Amino acid sequence: MRMRPAPTFHRFARLAPLLAAVLAACSRNAAPPAPPPPPVTLTAAVTRSVPVLATAVGTVEAINSVAVKSLVDGQLERAFVKDGDDVAAGQALFRIDPRPSAAALREAEATLAKDRAALVQARSQVQRYAPVAAKHYISADQMEQYRTNLEAAAANVKVSEANVAAAKLAVGYTDIRAPIAGRIGRLLVQPGNLVKANDTGALVVINQIEPVYVSFALPGTLLGRVLAGQREAPLAASAAIEGIAKPLQGTVAFVDNAVDTATGTIRVRAQFANTDHLLWPGQIVSVTLVLGTDAHAVVVPDRAVQNGPDGRYVFVVKDDGRAEQRPVQIARVVEGEAVVAKGLAEGERVVVDGQSRVENGSAVKVTDAPR
Repeated sequence: MRMRPAPTFHRFARLAPLLAAVLAACSRNAAPPAPPPPPVTLTAAVTRSVPVLATAVGTVEAINSVAVKSLVDGQLERAFVKDGDDVAAGQALFRIDPRPSAAALREAEATLAKDRAALVQARSQVQRYAPVAAKHYISADQMEQYRTNLEAAAANVKVSEANVAAAKLAVGYTDIRAPIAGRIGRLLVQPGNLVKANDTGALVVINQIEPVYVSFALPGTLLGRVLAGQREAPLAASAAIEGIAKPLQGTVAFVDNAVDTATGTIRVRAQFANTDHLLWPGQIVSVTLVLGTDAHAVVVPDRAVQNGPDGRYVFVVKDDGRAEQRPVQIARVVEGEAVVAKGLAEGERVVVDGQSRVENGSAVKVTDAPR
């Protein structure tokens, strides 16, 4: 005899597909779970003393630059230096063939000896004939002629002495020495060539590079601060060189006496010791001038400041753990620290890392403590 299935089992079998469809529909309509708050790193805005800086592009200038030329005519016999040498003041650079000048000196000395002999003779004549003239044994005109000859002989000796001195100078000029200490450039005339006294072309150019000047222009609006700082002490300046990690330190040595009306700028010159010879005439450097100190500046790390379509802003995390997008005004950036002129108070916590995942009003997860 066949047994019938229980009615309850058949009823459940008929309801199972319906229950599955309902559960599937509920799963499709359920909201997805909220994403976790983004992790961020915070720091606190602090108040501290920050230098007031002015930046400009500067050009290195040699304090002294001399185009060395010959003072005598002759053949360039020898060069004692080579391209790019450092030289001391008075160091021998070149030699002009000294033989023509030496011959001229000997001729001048011979002329001087002859004129001195003539002077001795003229003086002897005056001494010998003076008593005779007093007794009127010779005429007054003849005696006057002897005295005139003596004066002319004395004048000739002075001329010859001057000629000898000039000839000695000419001999000395055959050795050309460095008038200043510095570094020479390329030799512009090679040994064997004829040179002329004070020719238009130089033999070599010497630039003094220790110390050196860096010349730059500042806006005329800063002139008052520059002059006020200079009255107390020379303003500190630094020069940043591409490829050199540490800027060089110097001081302001000169402020021009007029503002350029065409550009509205004032020319300033800073002096650098340049003992390492890192600054070269004509080189372009970035100059930073310390104009003073802001004793109560609110600062945050520069990386905390973001740029948006409406300007700069930071994310400030409130006590409830939510981020607020706050517009700020940045006065300047000094060594990686942004000086906030408006929009932030001391002690407020700002996001320094993780801003890309933060939205205005969203909750955040702090991963470290504020400084």
